[in-house]
Amino acid sequence: LSWAPRPGLPSATAAALLASGPDGEMLWLDVAHRPGRAPWVRLMGRYLLPPCKQRWHTCAAFLPQGGLLVCGDRRGSLLLFACSSSSGWAAERTGIANGGTDPVSEDSSSELEPSCLSDKGALPLESPLSVLFGLHGKMGVTSVTCHRGYIYSTGRDGVYRQLRLQDQQLEVLQKHRPCKGLQWIEELRFTPDGDLLVLGFHADNFVVWSSRTGENLHCIPCGGGHRSWSYCSSSSTDVFAFIKSGDVMLYCCQAEPCEQQVLLASLHGREITCVRRLGAVEVPGHTALNVLVTGSEDTTACVLVLSEHSRAAVPLAHLSDHISSVRTLALGPGDKGFGDKGLSALLFSAGGRAQIECYRLLCAQDPASESAVACQVSHVASHRLDEHWERKKNRHKLVKMDPETRYMSLSVVPGTSTKQLPTPWKFLAAACSDGSVRVFGLLEAAQKLLLVAESFHHQRCVLKVEAFLHTGAGGERHLLCSAATDGSITFWDITGLITDAVDALHRAEGEMQPLDLGAPLLTVMAHSCGVNSLHIHETPEGQYLVASGSDDGSIHVCLLEVAAGTCLQVLERVSRPCAHAAHVTGIRVLRPDLLLSASVDQRLTLWCRGLGGLVPLSTTFFHVPDLAELDCWEVVEAGGQLRYYCVLCGQGLEML
Repeated sequence: LSWAPRPGLPSATAAALLASGPDGEMLWLDVAHRPGRAPWVRLMGRYLLPPCKQRWHTCAAFLPQGGLLVCGDRRGSLLLFACSSSSGWAAERTGIANGGTDPVSEDSSSELEPSCLSDKGALPLESPLSVLFGLHGKMGVTSVTCHRGYIYSTGRDGVYRQLRLQDQQLEVLQKHRPCKGLQWIEELRFTPDGDLLVLGFHADNFVVWSSRTGENLHCIPCGGGHRSWSYCSSSSTDVFAFIKSGDVMLYCCQAEPCEQQVLLASLHGREITCVRRLGAVEVPGHTALNVLVTGSEDTTACVLVLSEHSRAAVPLAHLSDHISSVRTLALGPGDKGFGDKGLSALLFSAGGRAQIECYRLLCAQDPASESAVACQVSHVASHRLDEHWERKKNRHKLVKMDPETRYMSLSVVPGTSTKQLPTPWKFLAAACSDGSVRVFGLLEAAQKLLLVAESFHHQRCVLKVEAFLHTGAGGERHLLCSAATDGSITFWDITGLITDAVDALHRAEGEMQPLDLGAPLLTVMAHSCGVNSLHIHETPEGQYLVASGSDDGSIHVCLLEVAAGTCLQVLERVSRPCAHAAHVTGIRVLRPDLLLSASVDQRLTLWCRGLGGLVPLSTTFFHVPDLAELDCWEVVEAGGQLRYYCVLCGQGLEML
């Protein structure tokens, strides 16, 4: 049995009662309270739950749109039912709202039972419109709630999920893991001041966790989650009631003024390892607001808005799907139909435990919010090498991959959805700590991210990877550049590989054995040790400047030309030893004659590339220790002046 408030009815006197019975049949009963008389009861609908061992519902909610009912079951599934077509929906809603009663049930409670359930066979037994089977694991769904057009579900799998309704189908947008150890999440509470409270059980304690502050507001020893309980909160008092050893216990806490004031909220709990700029959102009454994405050692990625005027960074969304640190980020093409409304992009994040996550980001102006920008995050796909290994055939004959493999760098292969290569697949290159360069294919419509090719040519940790597109007389060529810990930079032609992978994916219907990248086109020994930063810039003449920075503080720039076929020729090489006093962890080619480098020595240096090599133009000291990465972009000012901006991350975040 479970109660659910019905839209349009007075919640103080009427509600819907849902009852699960034999053979997976769930009944929807409308119940109204009448002082001094028996409750008014009306059977409104019959629904069929999917077959499973424990076939009963655990929670339910009517959607504000009307005519739809979403419920969770003991198997962990979410179900969507149509309820507007049930007999009596409109008539009974009007009657109860106006204080009317059912004339059949006015006499006595003894007449209610036959009139309520005797004719239930006249109502059709409806099947669900949409089923997300086992979404919350085998421990069951604990609550379903609606807030601001989204559906939120909780379960005893330690996560809560955000969903939306798309063409009468439930679609999962993303999942959130509130805090470590909170495995039994029972309910979500949205507060008037915008905070989200997560109610659940951590071991034998009842916990109220605040998503705004990231801390426990209450931790009450009650014995664990296998008990009846109730929690109520007001501006002055918090009350928690529960049953323990047959006794009803009451915990009461008076609200106290907070003596702790947050001067500057943190973006992450540990070092920021990577940063990417998504773009700028124009909001009336504000300067252009830059939307950035950061990844951290705390296993989360954060979408945030950074304002030049207020000098404040406001988080828009936190992504917590990773089980280990987030090492690298990459942005792919967005939704073309969304371009006029705001920003749209595919976000790839990767790091420890050989895990890649893919999201669709939609950012648009929202003047009513604190940040003036709203961000919708949809989880698209994920991939882990150990899960891929378990699906391999004859895996007992092969050497298992290292479970501690880390993805060091990602790069989206550009130009894979063109007239020359009309395919819905998008491709992603990854540099891996186990010495391999891997290429993945993404089919967004099917939410599939698959390994399509790999090569262990480097035989050592690959630190950086960069993909670029060459357009010449012979057509388009997809080229890939990878750099390793020995200071070498290797170039590959993956045009044929992508074509073969698309054919194999179509034939195998989304499953294939990884192909081989083949032999590289060219290898340049650029440094004496690891390459920590890499950037490729196409010149107006159709040549390519490849700039790199190393552990030894040196900078190397080479000019490449794609000759007939796929032959690469090195036209010019420039090296600047000891350009910095520490690792060069960020480098960008702004123009063919202008380079920007950043180092752990906290210096940002602008270089002029000319006939005499690299000449320093200016040096700026920044305040972020242990620099991990930088990203740059250009902005054309009102007077036509071109200005360059850069954002640096490490033990903090800074924009210059």
